[in-house]
Amino acid sequence: MNTNDNRLKAHKLIDHIFQDLLPAHGMAQRPEQIQLSHRMLDAMQDGRIALCDAGTGIGKTYAYLAAATAASAFPTGQIARPIIISTSSIALQNAVLTEYLPLLSCVLMADGILTKPLKAVIRKGKSHYVCDERLDRRLRQVNLGKKNPEALAALRTLKETLDMDRVSHLSGYDRERVCVPQVCDCKQRDCRYQRFLKTCDKNQFLFQICNHNLLVADAIHRSEGKRPIFPEHSIIIVDEAHKLPETAQQMLGVTLAAEEIRNLILQLKEERYLLAAEMLEDSTGPLLRKLAQPREEAEPVEACLRLLTAPSCTLPIIQRQIGSLLSPLGSRQLNTVLDAVKLFTSSQTDMIFYTAEDVSTGGTMLCAAADDITQRMKKILWQPDQAFVLTSGTMAVGSDFRRFKTQAGLEKGHRVMESVSPSPFDYRNNCLLYLPQIPPRQRVEDTDVYFNELTAELVGLIKAATGHALVLFTSYAAMSAVKERLWEESLPFPLLTLGRNAPHIIEQFRHTPGAVLLATGAAWEGFDFPGDCVSLLIIPRLPFAYPDARKERELEKYSSLHAFIREVAVPEMQIKLRQGFGRAIRTESDTCVIAILDERACRGRRYAQAVSEALPEMRRTGSLREVTRFLREKKPESYFEVGR
Repeated sequence: MNTNDNRLKAHKLIDHIFQDLLPAHGMAQRPEQIQLSHRMLDAMQDGRIALCDAGTGIGKTYAYLAAATAASAFPTGQIARPIIISTSSIALQNAVLTEYLPLLSCVLMADGILTKPLKAVIRKGKSHYVCDERLDRRLRQVNLGKKNPEALAALRTLKETLDMDRVSHLSGYDRERVCVPQVCDCKQRDCRYQRFLKTCDKNQFLFQICNHNLLVADAIHRSEGKRPIFPEHSIIIVDEAHKLPETAQQMLGVTLAAEEIRNLILQLKEERYLLAAEMLEDSTGPLLRKLAQPREEAEPVEACLRLLTAPSCTLPIIQRQIGSLLSPLGSRQLNTVLDAVKLFTSSQTDMIFYTAEDVSTGGTMLCAAADDITQRMKKILWQPDQAFVLTSGTMAVGSDFRRFKTQAGLEKGHRVMESVSPSPFDYRNNCLLYLPQIPPRQRVEDTDVYFNELTAELVGLIKAATGHALVLFTSYAAMSAVKERLWEESLPFPLLTLGRNAPHIIEQFRHTPGAVLLATGAAWEGFDFPGDCVSLLIIPRLPFAYPDARKERELEKYSSLHAFIREVAVPEMQIKLRQGFGRAIRTESDTCVIAILDERACRGRRYAQAVSEALPEMRRTGSLREVTRFLREKKPESYFEVGR
């Protein structure tokens, strides 16, 4: 193998893909995308860790897929298959598998570069797959006369479908009872799940796609000498990489979610230990009600921990009385909850207890992390024999990656290379930033006055934009207060609320012309609203992080509160603001007004400069009349017919 020749051939292939092959299929040629792909390839060839901040519209997914394909086709060293691609969202995993890779594979085969398609598989945790033995047992137990027909049909479909995510109308109760357990005690001779794992280990797939949780779980397994989840690999691509530190922190710590407690109660009932289930239900009731609340509405973590006093007495009693009688599943569930409760009620000084959003329910979960979590990340994740490409649209502020590197344990990484690829979109012509001359002022002493002022500002903006608005709040409480007031205004536009994880509301918003969506939480990132759907993006308050015990502990490392705000709080706010801004412009032809109604963002105020640094250059105004003029210039007449 001639290393230099292969290096040159791989880079030439990238040029050929983006300059010839993809443009022939209608894709625009973007110099920034080509440069990004070359930088990613350099990292793969040299065993580096590439941090690639790529703005909206760059095409980072094709950039890393092309680079990985070129690195595999023309290796400069011993490249171990497969190449791992980790993302934060299921939507992106599916898009890589069913859209991006098939097109890239098609053009490369048509050109004669490949003789067979690029193959990929999505890998998930055990809880997503069917255990044949448990499925047979569950089908024998089901009361056919009482079972919901759709849920029963879904259960029967699993006889032919291994991945439960592909089956609609499957109840959470059934999923829990038929999924592959954490410790597999299956007695099936021909287990579909085991066959699937063997197929994944046979080098049939160039790409194995997973989420960040599974990627970190594989790293933990390897560090502890356990059987790895993935085959040996030498290249790891992490898309939506800004989510990786938070995922690693939770995976390397301990969490306790309401769903775990509820599932244990249900399991005790199913095994007919009704008294134990009733005892646990009574002792955990106050905690479950608290965890059902959105994070910022739940009380501080100390209040949640106090509610563990009763469960910490009940669970050991249940363990002593029936622990040895439970099924393997019931025993594992009991031990998991009991161990977590013991940790959260202990007085360990090296642990940080905090709350986090439970993304599966929109509620709150308890978390515990070691004080040296970034050191553990550094030790288990960034292996010297692996190349990493970490990419996202919100890893850096400007060209500064310091905050991300600190969170990821990469602040002193000698292998780290950084690059920023600005979005090719014409924000200066297609966006208008509205900062009101007299913004609503948040008053601690009189929140009613503030919400009245805020609602009045929203009404003026929504009328100017004829609906088509997304309002991103930083708290459920503020969203609820504004929602009540907007209803009283009787606006002629559909008003929707995304209070919790509700994909059907997102779809309704996308397909309802002129709708107004009030949202918080997950809506700040990950959702695409192309076209005129979001022609007005309103951010009432700058998205500073919710204070918790982690921030308190981190504050101790800084010489002053001012230094902490400058180095931690402001960069995190800027990244979150960029994520929210990304909901506004999704294609080159989109046009949008972005309204930031926080008085601290106005010219000459405390965070005005930080806001300017976080957002791309665009026109600004403090006049509602200018907002109307901008929209009239950019939108067709049909746009304004909604609500008439």
